[in-house]
Amino acid sequence: MHDHHTPSGKHPKAAQHLRRRYGASMEQQTEHEQAHRAFGRRDFLKLTGLAAAGGSMMLGSNTLRAFAPGALLSQLALSDCGDRTLVLIRLKGGNDGLNTVILRGNDEYYNIRPTLAVQEPDLWALSQDFGMPNYMQALQPLWEEGKMRVIHNVGYPDANYSHFRSSDIWASASDSNELVATGWIGRWLENELQAFAATPPAAPPALQIGVETNMIFRAVGGNTALSISNPQEFYQIALSGQLYNLSNLGPEPPDRELAFVRTVSNNAFRYSESIRDAYNSASNQADYPDTGLAERLAIVARLIKGKLGSKVYMVTIDGFDTHADQALNHPRLLASVANSVAAFWQDLGAGGQSQNVLAMTFSEFGRTIYENGSLGTDHGTGAPMLVFGDGIGNGFHGTAPDLVNTDQYGDPFYSVDFRDAYSTVLQNWLCLHPDVIQTVLQRPLGNGIAGLLPPSSPPPPLNNPAALLGHHPAESEPGAISIKYSIQSRGQVRLSIMLPNGSALRTLVDEFQERGSYTFHFRPSRFFLAPGEYVYRLETGGRIYQRNLKV
Repeated sequence: MHDHHTPSGKHPKAAQHLRRRYGASMEQQTEHEQAHRAFGRRDFLKLTGLAAAGGSMMLGSNTLRAFAPGALLSQLALSDCGDRTLVLIRLKGGNDGLNTVILRGNDEYYNIRPTLAVQEPDLWALSQDFGMPNYMQALQPLWEEGKMRVIHNVGYPDANYSHFRSSDIWASASDSNELVATGWIGRWLENELQAFAATPPAAPPALQIGVETNMIFRAVGGNTALSISNPQEFYQIALSGQLYNLSNLGPEPPDRELAFVRTVSNNAFRYSESIRDAYNSASNQADYPDTGLAERLAIVARLIKGKLGSKVYMVTIDGFDTHADQALNHPRLLASVANSVAAFWQDLGAGGQSQNVLAMTFSEFGRTIYENGSLGTDHGTGAPMLVFGDGIGNGFHGTAPDLVNTDQYGDPFYSVDFRDAYSTVLQNWLCLHPDVIQTVLQRPLGNGIAGLLPPSSPPPPLNNPAALLGHHPAESEPGAISIKYSIQSRGQVRLSIMLPNGSALRTLVDEFQERGSYTFHFRPSRFFLAPGEYVYRLETGGRIYQRNLKV
């Protein structure tokens, strides 16, 4: 029998810890407000020159970020993992990991949390050493069926305790002393879709359900994700909007500005059509709880089952900044996560899509291991990540927090760098080449997390978004050349003639086209091309295809 409570009701180390690191607790009100403001998003954008970068416009109540052209990060080809999708679940505010994955039978845990500790009768067992609160029991079938893994104590060196700054560190995959203006998902998508600005795909490469855009999707040229609050709003755009003509605009600055705005609008209309079609072609096949997170995941499930084609989705549940009355609020939040994820997985399974989806939780930091005077916890360091996927098995990675041997502030040392989780997902789920991963994460590739995911063995490649089929003399028009191509999904298409050094000479096609096969009859003399070596290039779906041409 363990004595789980000290006579004073507070662990003897708590007061000492609370005096050391100012700003993590609401009791130091001025310092806490300063910590919230430190490296705030607006200051960060000003510092990095992004405050005026890119553009945005409102369509209904949705903010759509403009896709501006940007530098290419790499020319490396990426492996094809078929229809695999990544779903990111953000626990905004700093999740208390110690009450999410519980150290069973640990005297220090019960002594240091006399009122907040989850007692043994209120747990379901992950193992002999760890459990989860009963209000997260909806996840037990996923655990027992080998569809859930736990990464203990995830963090990074020299942790920052500002919500804004730490969120940016997780989004950018930077070190805590670096200011990086792009996100890891944005860099990956920009690397893959090198012709994105000129010929974006018919579906958004990434989609965030919620009105708040996140730095995680920012690339050099702008945002790679759309944020929507409800597909119904996009229906209105698709039904009432019209595509704007770009062909009557010249090279003058006012026309170029107008062309940019019209391009953003056209992309929004086209995305809304793709979203509408995907959403309407599927239905939810599970009973979701009545929570905001569940509603967002239900939308994601329908879009995945409707074959929208977006590679990354992100949903957010707010409220994890539990400085006070944590026993009232934290169980409700974790129950929402568990019940929503369980319904989401049931829904995907009923639609035959769960094997194509990997889901992962993350938060900007954990909480202090000790209680504060408001029956809550303050900003801490590491916290667990939960990973869900068919066939990944169950188990633990990393080392649970050491509650005795802590740093000078009383926080446990983290055991897993969050970027190792990113690199493992990029390599073993999304099948990226290690050199691409190093470019995306902007750091030497580490060892990843062994055993977290099965080694990648991509399925046979799906059809490319397009094929440049070749050219031959036009039978019906002497002196002309027929260039043939096909596209697998509707979208903007650009066909150009270029010099071998990449300099653009003539644009043959620049228009929105439906799925199908096309032939363009090209007469070099009409375009004033002298005999010689050229290249013709097809850009569509964010990708580039080209062949050599001798005139």
